[in-house]
Amino acid sequence: MTIAPVCILLAIFAAMDARGSLPIIIEYGPGTNMIARKFWEDAEAELKTGDVENARRNVDAALRSDPKFWPALYTRAKVFLRQGKPELAIQDCGEALRQYPAFFEAALLRASANAALGRYAESLKEIEHVIRIRPRTTGLARALSDRAWIRAVCPDPSFRNGRQAIKDATAACKIMSWDDEDMIDTLAAAYAESGDFDSAVSYEERALATKGISANDSKVFQYHLALFKRHQPVRSSR
Repeated sequence: MTIAPVCILLAIFAAMDARGSLPIIIEYGPGTNMIARKFWEDAEAELKTGDVENARRNVDAALRSDPKFWPALYTRAKVFLRQGKPELAIQDCGEALRQYPAFFEAALLRASANAALGRYAESLKEIEHVIRIRPRTTGLARALSDRAWIRAVCPDPSFRNGRQAIKDATAACKIMSWDDEDMIDTLAAAYAESGDFDSAVSYEERALATKGISANDSKVFQYHLALFKRHQPVRSSR
């Protein structure tokens, strides 16, 4: 009997890992361990609500049931980032990519973990690799926005480039039809880095006005807006 592929949505949120709130679509089918899948789905739901402790328990249970269930490795990497363990996140992203090399989202998450460790050159190298392989439209937008974020807000000034950040963030916003609040926030940060605080304020207000914005994003964006109104840029590794 033929088993139809199962389509799963993995939601990424800026507060968890790489910037961008777009869902990731993963397809898998014949041979899927349904017990591992259920534990993994529960872990994803718990991460979405901020329940990191139970997310960790469920993702560990998923991997005990099926150590090769690579979506769970990716989710555990997100948990590790939330727990302030970027080195462990890098290990899980590497294993997920070993099992499924086409899963560029794991590469972008690994770039986030490297940025959290201050390894900005490694982070940019990974993001630029993803850009070169030209993933599907939403993936390209994520990668461009991630590169713009580092170029706009990196604590190390040698990695900042406001003009390049504006170019990348604008391209990402256009790809997503100006409908992703995190990418618009990145564009605002890029304008602030370039010294154009009027544009930074304008785009931050646009990000805040995006339909369906989360409470956490709203809080972060309000903080950014306050900085821009004081003519101060954002400075953050991630």
